[in-house]
Amino acid sequence: MANAEKDVLNNFEQSDVWRVFRIMGEFVEGFETLARIGPAVSVFGSARTKPGTDHYEKARRIGGLIAKAGFAVVTGGGPGIMEAANRGAKEAGGESVGLNITLPHEQIPNPHVTVQMNFHYFFARKMMFVKYASAFVVMPGGYGTLDEFFESLTLIQTDKVSQFPVYLVGGDYWTGLTEWLNDSLMSSGAISKEDLDLFTITDDEEFIAEDISRRFAAKKQDMSRDTKRMMRNRVKPS
Repeated sequence: MANAEKDVLNNFEQSDVWRVFRIMGEFVEGFETLARIGPAVSVFGSARTKPGTDHYEKARRIGGLIAKAGFAVVTGGGPGIMEAANRGAKEAGGESVGLNITLPHEQIPNPHVTVQMNFHYFFARKMMFVKYASAFVVMPGGYGTLDEFFESLTLIQTDKVSQFPVYLVGGDYWTGLTEWLNDSLMSSGAISKEDLDLFTITDDEEFIAEDISRRFAAKKQDMSRDTKRMMRNRVKPS
């Protein structure tokens, strides 16, 4: 290939038009892949958590319980809490999904995923976490974990998505955050008391799996009832 042709190709790949095609490709691949996994639960937490620690083993057990309840476990596909949840799901014989992201310091996918995808754009990846999730389980983590947690609350609060359960796991870890939400945000009127009901703080692993199953069944029943009502309204007596 001539130098001039290489320059044209390089310029195109750096253009906004090329980015649109790349973004579109990530959405299409994500929709096609994740639409086949069935009901799922997204699990978030620190990539720095080491195997054998309390938080790691807790995420591993939760992943297993979620899988046994019939849900796929979706994580960011990396190490730490993500690996633990994927590992638990795979060990339980469930679907274990990893949505990896390309980073300057490359995040290596963990070996416990049964379905793996790689994303360049954070927002495309974040869409997949939300679109196919029946619940969010938020384990101890850093900025990325907080980002996913607050985005989920914002989407629910603004009715951009149907309400789904969000669980904060690790009561001691999140104490400072919840106190700040109460003492600063709510007391100043930035959020309402009802906004604090958008998530549940719990360390009960079995409760999480059981509550997700119960809420999913109830939502499915409501959707079935709504569909039947719509069909009756469409069929007019002659």
